[in-house]
Amino acid sequence: MSGGGDDRHLKPATRLVRGGRRPEWTGPVVNPPVWRASTHLYASDAERQAAGRNNADGQFFYGRRGAPTQWALADALTAIEPGAYGTVLYPSGVAAIAGVMLSVMKPGERVLMTDNAYDPTRSMASGLLARLGVETTFFDPRDVDGFRAAVAGAKGVWLEAPGSLTFEMCDVPLLAGIARAAGAAVMLDNTWASPLGFAGLEHGCDIVMMSLSKHVGGHSDLMMGSASAGKRWYGMLRRVSHELGQVVSPDDAALAARGLRTMGVRLAAQTAAAKRVAAWLEGQPQVAQVLCPLLPSDPGHALWTRDFTGGCGLFSFVLASDDPAASARVADALELFGIGYSWGGYESLALPIRPEDYRSCMPGTGGAPALRLSIGLEDAEDLIADLGQALALV
Repeated sequence: MSGGGDDRHLKPATRLVRGGRRPEWTGPVVNPPVWRASTHLYASDAERQAAGRNNADGQFFYGRRGAPTQWALADALTAIEPGAYGTVLYPSGVAAIAGVMLSVMKPGERVLMTDNAYDPTRSMASGLLARLGVETTFFDPRDVDGFRAAVAGAKGVWLEAPGSLTFEMCDVPLLAGIARAAGAAVMLDNTWASPLGFAGLEHGCDIVMMSLSKHVGGHSDLMMGSASAGKRWYGMLRRVSHELGQVVSPDDAALAARGLRTMGVRLAAQTAAAKRVAAWLEGQPQVAQVLCPLLPSDPGHALWTRDFTGGCGLFSFVLASDDPAASARVADALELFGIGYSWGGYESLALPIRPEDYRSCMPGTGGAPALRLSIGLEDAEDLIADLGQALALV
């Protein structure tokens, strides 16, 4: 849904509070009500026909196009994404990835995909996209010369910053500029930083997507995704979404909107705790490497400092062990970290990882045992103590 943009002069924290709360949607209450409706009624048949012709955002027509609950969330997400004309909602993050890809890529075309992309994105390349006749070339996002050579003839480029599991940073503005000069649309998975930490459109991307299941929801109780873009690409995203029948539950949209109001303070707290935990891990003899661009020692820290205004609680570390079962032993011994997928909720998670299983041209951890941590809202000192007792088993 396209946003009004009246609050663009305000700071992000203020836009988080105000976004999507149009008086015509909220009435006299603070939050937009939950509109559970598949059928929209008309006062006359002439009104029904006019609604069908007026396929516009915020127009009642049929439940598949949403209602004020969904419109308010999309409006708020547009308000916090600098450079966005509108935002489309999807029932999951993977659905958002598919919606973006299907809006940009056509049969017979080629997309360049960062080799450290989220595994379901890679699976989509070898599955759905391949079946539709779209070719995928994986690339190391740190190899600018290689990217410059590979992008010739490509119609799309998929970036993720930092990369999944191993958190390599890439120069998004540089790669985006090269891609667009070559005629390729630039798509970015911006789930890690969110618009609060990285303004993807302002740094040269055409479309930015997020899994709203993570930071926006913030409580591990909903599945949703989004994609935001300028006017040209927003129109295509919206059209393809309607053609695919994509719609999100109004109840989930209300949960996501509620989570959005506190996302800024949660991200700040989780980022600060992640820095503390990551710095502590660097000094432990059982740890060979901490993969976290928030740390000054990380190879990508300079890029993160230059382009990003925030981070989050997600990073990985590699164990100083040649025992492939060591990461599972550590995860099993942790008492304050749950073992599970997803991240960005209020609770901390730990996940043993093998990045090399999901790479074509990047090394991952070279087979060394590793864990990904999602730092939640617990006290950092408690998390450090828990990690300390678990690492003693390595």
